[in-house]
Amino acid sequence: MDIRIDPHTLGRAMERGANEIEIKDVLTSGAVIPAKHNRLAKAKVYPYNKERLGKQYAEKRIEVMYVIEEETIVTVTVYVFYGKWGK
Repeated sequence: MDIRIDPHTLGRAMERGANEIEIKDVLTSGAVIPAKHNRLAKAKVYPYNKERLGKQYAEKRIEVMYVIEEETIVTVTVYVFYGKWGK
């Protein structure tokens, strides 16, 4: 299935700390999570081990909300959370 990343979605995702490659990776290999408003969603946790906004974080979790239009995945929004989800 094709993936179309809306330009506004990509811009906001980059502000939040995610890039196009990560968004596509979440959509192809992320875990399905609950979503609202007839949307679909997937999430994936990545190693981070960097500082963001003055605080050190071990991991980042990217959540992509999307819809499917005519056999194409279309992104709606991307959320990025920082913290520790692993073992």
